[in-house]
Amino acid sequence: MIQVFTTGGTIDKVYFDAKSEYAVGEPLVAEILETAGVQIPFEVEVLMRKDSLEITDEDRQSMAVSIASCEAQRVLVTHGTDTMAQTALAVSDELLNRSGDAGFVKTVVFVGSLTPARFRESDAEFNVGFAWAAVQSLPPGVYIAMNGRFFDARGVRKNRERNRFEDARTQTLVG
Repeated sequence: MIQVFTTGGTIDKVYFDAKSEYAVGEPLVAEILETAGVQIPFEVEVLMRKDSLEITDEDRQSMAVSIASCEAQRVLVTHGTDTMAQTALAVSDELLNRSGDAGFVKTVVFVGSLTPARFRESDAEFNVGFAWAAVQSLPPGVYIAMNGRFFDARGVRKNRERNRFEDARTQTLVG
């Protein structure tokens, strides 16, 4: 069984007008997985419904405790992309603090989208499918799966200028 936690973010946003007025709606991850016909059982639990820019350090700690405390060894987390890296790092720290020398005992994969899942041309379905495969395939640890790549939570950043995630440990030369 794979535990799915939702926290909100763009993947679940509902826009009301052209001025970007929105609310975080009901999670769509279960619908995406059911439409895809996944065969592995899963449970979805809503942890919060926030834009990731509104997530506090206390929220991150609460998420980390929920993820670390759940019985599942494989966990998928939907999250807004703006602060996904910070939350993934907080979860990584919590899991390592609990396991000590044993290292990671769970595989946790964070996923989101740059366009709401409700939009016709969204990256949400692809990203969720990719993350679903990653959570089943990757060794224990905490990861971010976005746009066909996965990253270790302990070395990832969102490049807002390029609107993508990158390995934070790689130095990119410009010029």
